[in-house]
Amino acid sequence: MAVSTGKVRTAGDSARGHRRDSPGRLRRSLATHWYAWTMVAPVLVVMLVLIGWPLARGVYLSLTDATEANIGRTIGVNVIPSTYEFVGLDNYLQILGSGLFWDKVAWTVIWTVACVALHYGIGLGLAVMLNRRMRLRSLYRVLLILPWAVPPFVAAFIWRYLYNSDYGVINGFLKLAGLGGVGWLDDPTTAKIAVIAVNVWLGVPFMMVALLGGLQSIPAELYEAAEVDGADPWQRFRSITLPGLRQVSGTVVLLGTIWTFNMFPVIFLVTGGGPGSETEILVTYAFREAFTGIRNYSGSAAWGVIILAMLVVLAIGYRRTLRRQGDPW
Repeated sequence: MAVSTGKVRTAGDSARGHRRDSPGRLRRSLATHWYAWTMVAPVLVVMLVLIGWPLARGVYLSLTDATEANIGRTIGVNVIPSTYEFVGLDNYLQILGSGLFWDKVAWTVIWTVACVALHYGIGLGLAVMLNRRMRLRSLYRVLLILPWAVPPFVAAFIWRYLYNSDYGVINGFLKLAGLGGVGWLDDPTTAKIAVIAVNVWLGVPFMMVALLGGLQSIPAELYEAAEVDGADPWQRFRSITLPGLRQVSGTVVLLGTIWTFNMFPVIFLVTGGGPGSETEILVTYAFREAFTGIRNYSGSAAWGVIILAMLVVLAIGYRRTLRRQGDPW
């Protein structure tokens, strides 16, 4: 019987060999795909300058006590040096230990969940409707996608005028109907409803277009076979449409959540965070910390890092949940 005299290559040996060979693989990749790396390099440099450096600077400032009073600045020919100091995690502990932060988190979560749920629900309904054969379907698609083409700050100013208590169009119609006007932006409850309505108006077209594309990728033969088998419309929707849209839905819901969580223009321009600070979400409060009163740059940076960490944790958890459900995305 032949006996092998070769050494058994263990998993540890393979891992060490892979680590030793990694620099060689990188060099070979650069030599083979140098043109691709050359094309990608400008984009990477721009991203490092526009995203990487501000992010690193923000994380550093969040660990200091930098404010408008102690930050370095130049006034004419006079250069005033920075006097802020490193304070470690004090800003984070102060923020996380305050009731204000958790109040803002609660409203931001409610705002995000309400908006994304309405985005998805209304967008899916419109997508299903526009996926059918109907007269003037192209016209309806153009009209329904128009809100997406309007810049958010323009839409926010328009809606602020519509909500005006004295001259707003909405109250004008209510008065024509014999009803009293409503101070939409003067009461915390109506102000929250108002900003949710504006954001839903802005966000539904994106959901509609994305889901409509997903619907058109589902083979029509599946619906025909289900109809032959006697499935009613609800059964076809539940068994074919929703599973067929799972991958698209996962992507658009995650994107919608991130965008809505950080939807600065709607809150800031429609209500200004008011009345009081009732409609203030995390990102608008971080802005106020940095640009109103005695500007607290370190506190604002800490708020920003916390917001980023929350979104990263949300994205990772969401993707893992989808993978556990069998979605390769």
